[in-house]
Amino acid sequence: MSELKNYKWVMASFSFIIAFLLHLLLFATAPMATIIMREMNLPYAGFGFIFSAAMISLIIFRLFWGFISDKIGYVKALKIALPFSAMAAALRALSQTYLELVISQFLLGIGLAAVLPCLPLLIKDWTSERVGLSTGAYISGFAVGNATALGFTSYLLELMNWRSILLLYGCIAIVVSGFWWILAKTSLKTTSNVKLKDFMKIFKNRKVWILLFFMIASMGTYDTLATWMPKVLEMKSLNKAFSSFLPLGFLLAGPITGFILDKIKNRKLLIAFLGLTSFASIITLLHAPLPILSLCLFLAGFTSISMLTISLTIPPEDKELSIYAGSVIGVTSSLGNIGPFAMPVIFGLLIDVTRSFQYSILAVAFLAGVTFTLGSKAFT
Repeated sequence: MSELKNYKWVMASFSFIIAFLLHLLLFATAPMATIIMREMNLPYAGFGFIFSAAMISLIIFRLFWGFISDKIGYVKALKIALPFSAMAAALRALSQTYLELVISQFLLGIGLAAVLPCLPLLIKDWTSERVGLSTGAYISGFAVGNATALGFTSYLLELMNWRSILLLYGCIAIVVSGFWWILAKTSLKTTSNVKLKDFMKIFKNRKVWILLFFMIASMGTYDTLATWMPKVLEMKSLNKAFSSFLPLGFLLAGPITGFILDKIKNRKLLIAFLGLTSFASIITLLHAPLPILSLCLFLAGFTSISMLTISLTIPPEDKELSIYAGSVIGVTSSLGNIGPFAMPVIFGLLIDVTRSFQYSILAVAFLAGVTFTLGSKAFT
């Protein structure tokens, strides 16, 4: 028992490292835009599709990995997915043509799609007494991975060519895969008997649909504001650097909300509070002076990622959903990408039509506030 208790910290560390690796590999190409576009003679849309190729496979294969992780267990699933991701990450560093780069990105997405369905199962297995805090901790890994991909990669580009950097990141993925094969294990003595017909049952559960809407609203709200707030601040004649308060909220939301989730079992009250706070903070962005605007940006990032934390915490905890937790998160995280896909486009479209950002901000505020507040009624 003592050995298992000590080993949980090893497995909990894996959840943070794998989350970090996911965003490191996904966003590493972003600072390389100018270099890759120049070398491969690409238009902006062509470079954009390099990232989209990974997102397409990520969305599609989360459904597959969700079912597989419930069927064979998260340890075996990641023993397949992590080396596959590492292989794809190394292949893109060797890409000589645009087509090769796009294909390697698509393959990378296939492997990385396993991460989000598997990590909640790891947390449920090893830190069931602190599901909220552990979930929040690995969500902060996404933020750190994102920051590293954007910041550290930009620094490395002054020292190395872009292929060498991608190869370095591929080697990191290989090392993580190797440690997972050597060290990863489960404390469970039995395997799941989940079948395909059981997978189909989750679509009949009301909570699954509400969690899906939470995912759409939380990921869509954060990604939309992250995409457009620099431009909105520019339109308000303010320094675009103030938009950095949004990712600061992302970084702190996971551990803080996770800690609260473990202490307060009234999910309904917490979700409703986050919904109202999200609405108020986003709508205040319209006319807030600078000190308050910075606070509102922080709260907008904090509340949206807090709802993501809750959406990933509920399936492993809920009696109805826990047996299908991997499948549930596979479905909600996959279809939840409707938000990040559609909302930034709608935001921009409203600016084109109205010649103002105000209606766009209002749309995001109402989507987040109404979805979270009304959805809270499904939980206790």
